[in-house]
Amino acid sequence: MSNTFKDAEQPCNSSGACGAIIQILTPKEKDLGGFSVRRLLPTIQQKMVGPWIFFDHMGPAHFPAGEGINVRPHPHIGIATVTYLFDGEILHRDSLGHLQPIKPGDINLMISGRGIVHSERERYDVTAKAHTLHGLQLWLALPVQDEECEPAFHHYPSDTIPALQVKGVPVRVMMGTAYGVTAPVKTFADTLYVEAELQPGQRLTLPMADERALYIAQGQVSAKDSVLPEHSMAIFSPQEGIEIEAAEPSRIAIIGGENIGPRFIEWNFVSSRKERIEQAKEDWRNQQFPVVPGDETEFIPLPE
Repeated sequence: MSNTFKDAEQPCNSSGACGAIIQILTPKEKDLGGFSVRRLLPTIQQKMVGPWIFFDHMGPAHFPAGEGINVRPHPHIGIATVTYLFDGEILHRDSLGHLQPIKPGDINLMISGRGIVHSERERYDVTAKAHTLHGLQLWLALPVQDEECEPAFHHYPSDTIPALQVKGVPVRVMMGTAYGVTAPVKTFADTLYVEAELQPGQRLTLPMADERALYIAQGQVSAKDSVLPEHSMAIFSPQEGIEIEAAEPSRIAIIGGENIGPRFIEWNFVSSRKERIEQAKEDWRNQQFPVVPGDETEFIPLPE
């Protein structure tokens, strides 16, 4: 999805916590007209968690018949976008010619590399009736050696994502390796992305990673003496054996991985080099990016 905030990097609303937690972030929320987006990454104080540079929680948005998501074509460089839905459906189109609905539980991985353009809309069959859209939009910064790779697109249906029970807690390993299983989703650096749903009183030990964070999409959990409310993100130290406990029915996302070095981010462009972002901006102004087949007439202008 296109970055809808004027500045990608948001002010950091954070607090201290127990020794295992470096800080707790609260989101910057933007109302897009009946559709809210909560931005957790990047912030001024927490620009990345491992290779993850962007984390948005969209919705839940409830649309009446005839309305829905309608994101016009827009460009990306230097990242891989990861789209994951809890509810609803998005129709992905890109400049490589892919046309792919994404449904709850699926993973859409779009590798922008040197440049890609895509749109996110909804099928008529979806918008013809009242519906809900709810999910997460994340960006992975690509390692320096892969920033200018050929763009690509991969779709992983829900039934290909490993699901298991960890001491009674339903867990899905979406990217990387955790709890003894490895996801099939392509990665470029050491990457962790896990989802879990806990009932009150259930506990889960966090998988290890050089850097990692826990997002509370729904509910409330605690880690040692720290209470983590709904829509907060806790940044953890690389300490082993950290356990969380749910105070109410809770849905969580765990992200992390290796530190791949700093990145510049402006609008939908990410790079280790500022001048590369300036070139991408100029290319978009001059319509030098490829068009999206079947969605050629509209586009999102470069924010000035």
